[in-house]
Amino acid sequence: MHVRKGDTVMVIAGDDRGKTGRVLKLIPDKRRLIVEGINFIIRHTRPSQINPQGGRVEKEAPIHISNVMVVCPRCNQGTRVERRLMDDRKRARVCKRCGEVIPAA
Repeated sequence: MHVRKGDTVMVIAGDDRGKTGRVLKLIPDKRRLIVEGINFIIRHTRPSQINPQGGRVEKEAPIHISNVMVVCPRCNQGTRVERRLMDDRKRARVCKRCGEVIPAA
């Protein structure tokens, strides 16, 4: 997958198109991820000991990985990611626009 936990991503499709946020959680088997502040849903909860009032709780829902692009730290734009073998024989993610190495978060 081209995205890792902690990456800053930009949404390229859907209601939240153009918004950016940090990846909170990856769900690799379903090819989905949860992004901070993106794709809110309202969940109605019953009163419990944790939440004695109950009511409506807003939380982030997963979105498909194909609907996000990694934001390059140098370009500050959404970009495709290339995997390149570096001189020290390790693979690194590289920005397709400017060639900058995207650090692992």
